[in-house]
Amino acid sequence: MDGDRVEIDGGIMEGGGQILRVSTALSCLLGLPLRVRRIRAGRSQPGLRPQHLSGLEIIRDLCDGKLNGGEIGSTEITFTPGKIKGGTHIADTKTAGSVCLLMQVAMPCVLFAASPSELHLKGGTNAEMAPQIDYTVMVFKPIIEKFNFTFHCDIKRRGYYPQGGGEVVVKMSPVKELSPINLTERGTVTKIYGRAFVAGALPIKLAKDMSAAAVRCIRREIRDLYINIQPVREPDDQAVGTGSGIIIVAETSTGCLLAGSSLGKRGKNADKVGIEAAEMLLQNLKHGGTVDDSLQDQLIIFMALAKGVSRVKSGPITLHTQTAIHFAEQLTKAKFTVTKSEEEEPGNDTYIIECQGMGMINPNL
Repeated sequence: MDGDRVEIDGGIMEGGGQILRVSTALSCLLGLPLRVRRIRAGRSQPGLRPQHLSGLEIIRDLCDGKLNGGEIGSTEITFTPGKIKGGTHIADTKTAGSVCLLMQVAMPCVLFAASPSELHLKGGTNAEMAPQIDYTVMVFKPIIEKFNFTFHCDIKRRGYYPQGGGEVVVKMSPVKELSPINLTERGTVTKIYGRAFVAGALPIKLAKDMSAAAVRCIRREIRDLYINIQPVREPDDQAVGTGSGIIIVAETSTGCLLAGSSLGKRGKNADKVGIEAAEMLLQNLKHGGTVDDSLQDQLIIFMALAKGVSRVKSGPITLHTQTAIHFAEQLTKAKFTVTKSEEEEPGNDTYIIECQGMGMINPNL
């Protein structure tokens, strides 16, 4: 069997967990046995962390696959997928590892399962170096559903760094195939809204300060729009630990959603958290693309699986996106091209990501 394994170098390009997520999800979908070497070689602590291991385990369980080398710190795994089945699956990082990254690896697979799936994902809901669950619900979900599927995401409990303890339940039904998307018209910004949250030992005043600082920052650039960033205190029975943060979303006349977000941490002043998120949003609005930097790479695997040509206008291509494209092309028959956008506004730095998808058909339906 080893002769037929696809060999993946986990240390090139982005050199992090994303290579593992993209390649194991595609291995599962395409029935390709895989070996990944030099896992996360580009990180200060190479090898599998709890969150990556949980992601591998849920993929293994989804398809009755075989996983070797699945322990914390391991820098090489082999994976032999079986048949994707639906049903209830649990993944628990037992840390503040991101539930959103668990969702990223599992979601493409369960779309091509034999029956509906319910994923219980446990860990951090609002974690560093990963999308916040609020981003997943407010931005990722409405845009990703343009590929012609829907999912339901229920935030049972929020969990913060360092102990995690959050839980999200994702329910989705399989599809026959994915439709391509065309996101090339930005339109004009019609509204800006968001939520500034505190949980645990933190007072609501912090949320109000984050919100006010963000509004002031956006107002300098965008004067005529109503900005509604709600300060909220997470109910004690729905949050584990102490945490704070903010997410701000800009919606456009063509239905594009672009965001900026930031997390609070000890010693970081609330105004700074609000301003960070506002500046990230303004940066994402400045480039003229239809998606923000966080969504860019998350679209790649779906574009590769879809039937037909998808086109997305984005800002400068991130290393995460380049990495996702590299491995999607290596494992599927999808073909990507990235070209500088023609109708450049002065000062805009936009690109068209185009993909001729492989047209994955669900063999179970």
